[in-house]
Amino acid sequence: MSDNQNESLRQAALFYHEHPKPGKLEVRATKPLANGRDLSRAYSPGVAEACLEIKSDPANASRYTARGNLVAVVSNGTAVLGLGNIGALASKPVMEGKAVLFKKFANIDCFDIEVDESDPEKLADIVCALGPTFGAINLEDIKAPDCFIVEKICRERMNIPVFHDDQHGTAIVVGAAATNALRVAGKAFEDIKIVSTGGGAAGIACLNMLLKLGVKRENVWLCDIHGLVYEGRSEDITPQKAEFAQASDKRTLDDVIDDADMFLGLSGPGVLTPDMVAKMAKRPIIFALANPTPEIMPDAARAVAPDAIIATGRSDFPNQVNNVLCFPFIFRGALDVGATEINDDMSLACVAGIAELARATTSAEAAAAYKGEQLTFGADYLIPKPFDPRLVGVVSASVAKAAMDSGVATRPIEDLDAYKHKLNQSVFKSALLMRPVFDAARAAARRIVFAEGEDERVLRTAQAVLEETTETPILIGRPDVIETRCERAGLTIRPDKDFEVVNPESDSRYRDYWQSYHELMQRRGVTPDIAKAIMRTNTTAIGAVAVHRGDADSLICGTFGEYRWHLNYVTQILGSDELSPHGALSLMILEGGPLFIADTQVHELPSPESIARITEGAARHVRRFGLEPKIALCSQSQFGNHSEGSGKRLREALAILDSKPCDFTYEGEMNLETALDPELCNRIFPNSRLREAANVLVFAHADAASGVRNILKMRADGLEVGPILMGMGNRAHIVSPSITARGLLNMAAIAGTPVAHYG
Repeated sequence: MSDNQNESLRQAALFYHEHPKPGKLEVRATKPLANGRDLSRAYSPGVAEACLEIKSDPANASRYTARGNLVAVVSNGTAVLGLGNIGALASKPVMEGKAVLFKKFANIDCFDIEVDESDPEKLADIVCALGPTFGAINLEDIKAPDCFIVEKICRERMNIPVFHDDQHGTAIVVGAAATNALRVAGKAFEDIKIVSTGGGAAGIACLNMLLKLGVKRENVWLCDIHGLVYEGRSEDITPQKAEFAQASDKRTLDDVIDDADMFLGLSGPGVLTPDMVAKMAKRPIIFALANPTPEIMPDAARAVAPDAIIATGRSDFPNQVNNVLCFPFIFRGALDVGATEINDDMSLACVAGIAELARATTSAEAAAAYKGEQLTFGADYLIPKPFDPRLVGVVSASVAKAAMDSGVATRPIEDLDAYKHKLNQSVFKSALLMRPVFDAARAAARRIVFAEGEDERVLRTAQAVLEETTETPILIGRPDVIETRCERAGLTIRPDKDFEVVNPESDSRYRDYWQSYHELMQRRGVTPDIAKAIMRTNTTAIGAVAVHRGDADSLICGTFGEYRWHLNYVTQILGSDELSPHGALSLMILEGGPLFIADTQVHELPSPESIARITEGAARHVRRFGLEPKIALCSQSQFGNHSEGSGKRLREALAILDSKPCDFTYEGEMNLETALDPELCNRIFPNSRLREAANVLVFAHADAASGVRNILKMRADGLEVGPILMGMGNRAHIVSPSITARGLLNMAAIAGTPVAHYG
């Protein structure tokens, strides 16, 4: 990398840390503090009640304070990253970063605490004194052997988990990577010879983990800067290194590397040479984890051992051994069961969970975050990526179970499946709201045809549909293209084996399909030749015909193209006297709760009759999510203060609704502010039927509805479920091109529920 590139990266990193405000953390209140009543509860006199409850039973601290979800990241800055002993203050950006990772990946609150104390026993005293504040302690970047002393003292004196991540986090991820590397290489822990460089905290912890996984101590050869650790050596020997001393007259790394199955490096650049790699066993496993420059570069190792299985600590090579795969999730599981420590059983459960996840199908979210990388289990994909959202559910649940089974959990979880589901809800924002829909979909067995069957998002959705529902996916596309893309994406499903394919280029139903389409459209200018051409090229029309003929129950289309283009064919083929598009309903999942918006797509300027139908349809669909609809008809007009425009059409729609026996709450016409602020609504219109904030906003202009939807999506971090096409009896849904695989799965669940279920 050039000097200019290095300087550019340096400036970008500094800018990131300084703007828009210095640092990477801030503290936010989780309770309202808007008036004197709130203040009297948050502080004096109300706070005394929580204090007394904790005094009577210390376990209540987890009920009435943040302690049960609060971790301290503690460092004295004596061994920071690749920077060495830079001191406590200079280590603060690293510790803030660690706190951010806790929050991002496991929703754990975290304080970074940098302590200016180099004496390990005094440092341990300080950490132990912090016990009342935290639910767990993460020791970080403390030099060896001091880190062993600090951790030992804290574990003995504290009744909460104490975890030195540099040791045990690294060891757990190395253990997971080694588990899968041996599986790929066809070898077993008990049979392999390991040569390791680096006798520091991380290196020793990794070797101890490998012993727990089955490696024989006599098969471990540890080297440091002075050469082999052998019996009788006195130079720079710690008790931890001495545990691995060999009775041998060999003295150097080069002497002991012969026939090694695995090299484990946690030392420095260039330690392992290509000549040494050439001496290793067939299919060598090389973990060169020194940062930023590994003990050997992957291309240099493969030049002499093309079949080598290689991991590094860098993100620009496959198999990055990164502690973030471990520490957020092991702490999540430990905190949730009130574990008094993190023991070997929990660490091994973490190893197994991480390794197992890499062998499973890659998640769509991880694939999107690492676009262009091959995420299929094998030599170049031994461990999952940090942004795989399934880590928290799989790993934390495994850790929690291990804590309970080993007797260190003070708050055991009765239903582990429900706990895992809750963890997934914390990652997948739509999971909680979608649960009633998925439950209803599992009670049915519907066939869902996807128009854009060659799209990778659709392929991932098809796999998820087969794993998580009772639905049958049908994909429109070329089978050879679909199969190639399934393989490339690391999916296990295959066309015509796991799901049905409709091949536009060659399908035995082609004649039946074009004739059905022609029969529907012959008096609307469609000739047989046009019908044939459309059934060869237009996948939305093909999917709609499949539903029309009964070969599928519902169509999902729209992953590319314009909404109304798709809507035209859906309406032509599936519309009838009973079925016509009433409107599109988008569920926006926001930090403050769900908000439904209609009509975002179908009617540019809906009539009063259409607005009434949209409102009724929205009420039905909202109940599918287990919510009671509270609908506001939104306009610039406010309860009749504008005589024309959208307000007039909304008032007419209100009159239509008032003439019917509606069993849901609706009100209008009103401003958005009034719809979402019940106090303001009551002040302006005391007789309003809407006594709470609206959870459904119905607009009289598609531009307004679509604009609000897009603003919430792009500027308020809103997650969209939908759009849901109302009025078509659940026979078709048209998504937006920005939809994710998770969004498509949500739509498949919606499409998978027979219309009778939500009437």
